[in-house]
Amino acid sequence: MKKLVLLISMLFLFNSCELDDPSFTVDVLPVASVEMPTEFVLGETYQITMKYFKPTNCHTSYGIYYEKDLNTRVCAIKNLVENRSNCAPIVNVLVEETFNFHVTNTGNYIFKFWTGTDDEGNDTFIIHDIPVN
Repeated sequence: MKKLVLLISMLFLFNSCELDDPSFTVDVLPVASVEMPTEFVLGETYQITMKYFKPTNCHTSYGIYYEKDLNTRVCAIKNLVENRSNCAPIVNVLVEETFNFHVTNTGNYIFKFWTGTDDEGNDTFIIHDIPVN
Protein backbone atom coordinates (compact mmCIF):
# COMPACT_ATOMS: atom_id res chain seq x y z
CA MET A 1 0.00 0.00 0.00
CA LYS A 2 2.96 2.29 0.59
CA LYS A 3 3.73 1.73 -3.08
CA LEU A 4 0.39 3.34 -3.98
CA VAL A 5 1.19 6.42 -1.89
CA LEU A 6 4.57 6.68 -3.62
CA LEU A 7 2.97 6.28 -7.04
CA ILE A 8 0.33 8.90 -6.26
CA SER A 9 3.07 11.27 -5.07
CA MET A 10 5.00 10.67 -8.28
CA LEU A 11 1.79 11.25 -10.25
CA PHE A 12 1.45 14.65 -8.58
CA LEU A 13 5.04 15.48 -9.44
CA PHE A 14 4.91 14.39 -13.07
CA ASN A 15 1.47 15.80 -13.79
CA SER A 16 2.37 19.08 -12.14
CA CYS A 17 5.46 19.31 -14.33
CA GLU A 18 3.46 18.64 -17.49
CA LEU A 19 1.27 21.66 -16.98
CA ASP A 20 2.46 24.86 -18.65
CA ASP A 21 0.70 27.02 -16.06
CA PRO A 22 2.05 26.73 -12.50
CA SER A 23 -1.26 27.98 -11.13
CA PHE A 24 -2.66 24.43 -11.53
CA THR A 25 -1.88 21.15 -9.77
CA VAL A 26 -3.28 17.63 -9.96
CA ASP A 27 -5.00 16.03 -6.95
CA VAL A 28 -5.84 12.35 -6.59
CA LEU A 29 -9.17 12.13 -4.77
CA PRO A 30 -10.79 9.23 -2.93
CA VAL A 31 -13.69 7.25 -4.37
CA ALA A 32 -16.96 7.44 -2.39
CA SER A 33 -18.84 4.66 -4.23
CA VAL A 34 -18.65 2.43 -7.31
CA GLU A 35 -21.17 1.05 -9.78
CA MET A 36 -19.97 -1.98 -11.72
CA PRO A 37 -21.15 -5.42 -12.85
CA THR A 38 -20.94 -8.42 -10.55
CA GLU A 39 -19.48 -10.62 -13.31
CA PHE A 40 -17.67 -10.22 -16.63
CA VAL A 41 -17.71 -12.10 -19.93
CA LEU A 42 -14.39 -12.56 -21.74
CA GLY A 43 -14.08 -10.15 -24.68
CA GLU A 44 -16.85 -7.81 -23.54
CA THR A 45 -16.50 -4.14 -22.52
CA TYR A 46 -18.15 -2.74 -19.38
CA GLN A 47 -18.70 0.73 -17.98
CA ILE A 48 -17.46 1.30 -14.45
CA THR A 49 -18.67 4.42 -12.64
CA MET A 50 -16.89 5.90 -9.66
CA LYS A 51 -18.47 8.64 -7.56
CA TYR A 52 -16.54 11.16 -5.49
CA PHE A 53 -17.14 14.36 -3.59
CA LYS A 54 -15.83 17.52 -5.25
CA PRO A 55 -13.89 19.37 -2.51
CA THR A 56 -13.89 22.96 -3.84
CA ASN A 57 -15.02 25.10 -6.73
CA CYS A 58 -11.38 25.09 -7.92
CA HIS A 59 -11.45 21.32 -8.64
CA THR A 60 -12.16 20.12 -12.19
CA SER A 61 -12.31 16.55 -13.48
CA TYR A 62 -8.97 15.40 -14.92
CA GLY A 63 -9.59 11.71 -15.54
CA ILE A 64 -8.86 8.46 -13.76
CA TYR A 65 -5.83 7.22 -11.84
CA TYR A 66 -5.49 3.63 -13.11
CA GLU A 67 -2.78 1.14 -12.18
CA LYS A 68 -2.78 -2.49 -13.31
CA ASP A 69 -0.82 -5.50 -12.11
CA LEU A 70 -1.86 -8.78 -13.73
CA ASN A 71 -5.61 -9.07 -12.95
CA THR A 72 -5.57 -6.43 -10.19
CA ARG A 73 -6.61 -2.83 -10.89
CA VAL A 74 -6.16 0.15 -8.54
CA CYS A 75 -8.36 3.13 -9.38
CA ALA A 76 -8.89 6.66 -8.04
CA ILE A 77 -10.04 10.05 -9.29
CA LYS A 78 -7.78 12.78 -10.72
CA ASN A 79 -8.77 16.45 -10.50
CA LEU A 80 -7.06 19.54 -11.87
CA VAL A 81 -6.94 22.18 -9.13
CA GLU A 82 -6.69 25.88 -9.86
CA ASN A 83 -4.40 27.42 -7.25
CA ARG A 84 -6.10 30.64 -6.31
CA SER A 85 -6.90 32.31 -3.01
CA ASN A 86 -10.68 32.41 -3.35
CA CYS A 87 -11.41 28.67 -3.66
CA ALA A 88 -14.59 27.86 -1.77
CA PRO A 89 -15.34 24.48 -0.18
CA ILE A 90 -18.23 22.54 -1.67
CA VAL A 91 -20.36 20.34 0.56
CA ASN A 92 -22.09 17.15 -0.62
CA VAL A 93 -21.55 17.58 -4.37
CA LEU A 94 -21.22 14.03 -5.69
CA VAL A 95 -19.54 13.77 -9.12
CA GLU A 96 -19.31 10.74 -11.43
CA GLU A 97 -16.37 9.51 -13.49
CA THR A 98 -16.96 6.60 -15.86
CA PHE A 99 -14.47 4.50 -17.77
CA ASN A 100 -14.73 1.50 -20.05
CA PHE A 101 -13.08 -1.76 -19.06
CA HIS A 102 -12.40 -4.42 -21.71
CA VAL A 103 -12.10 -7.98 -20.35
CA THR A 104 -9.03 -9.66 -21.83
CA ASN A 105 -8.19 -12.41 -19.31
CA THR A 106 -9.92 -15.32 -17.64
CA GLY A 107 -10.02 -15.74 -13.88
CA ASN A 108 -11.14 -13.05 -11.48
CA TYR A 109 -10.36 -9.35 -11.73
CA ILE A 110 -9.75 -7.56 -8.45
CA PHE A 111 -10.63 -3.87 -8.50
CA LYS A 112 -9.33 -1.73 -5.64
CA PHE A 113 -10.90 1.72 -5.53
CA TRP A 114 -8.85 4.04 -3.33
CA THR A 115 -10.98 5.62 -0.57
CA GLY A 116 -8.21 7.53 1.21
CA THR A 117 -6.12 6.68 4.25
CA ASP A 118 -6.97 5.56 7.77
CA ASP A 119 -5.81 7.21 11.01
CA GLU A 120 -2.48 5.38 10.77
CA GLY A 121 -1.81 6.54 7.20
CA ASN A 122 -2.62 3.21 5.54
CA ASP A 123 -4.42 3.24 2.21
CA THR A 124 -8.04 2.08 2.28
CA PHE A 125 -10.03 0.62 -0.60
CA ILE A 126 -13.42 -0.51 -1.82
CA ILE A 127 -12.57 -3.95 -3.23
CA HIS A 128 -14.57 -5.81 -5.88
CA ASP A 129 -13.56 -9.35 -6.85
CA ILE A 130 -15.26 -9.94 -10.22
CA PRO A 131 -15.33 -13.38 -11.86
CA VAL A 132 -14.98 -13.80 -15.64
CA ASN A 133 -17.52 -16.25 -17.10
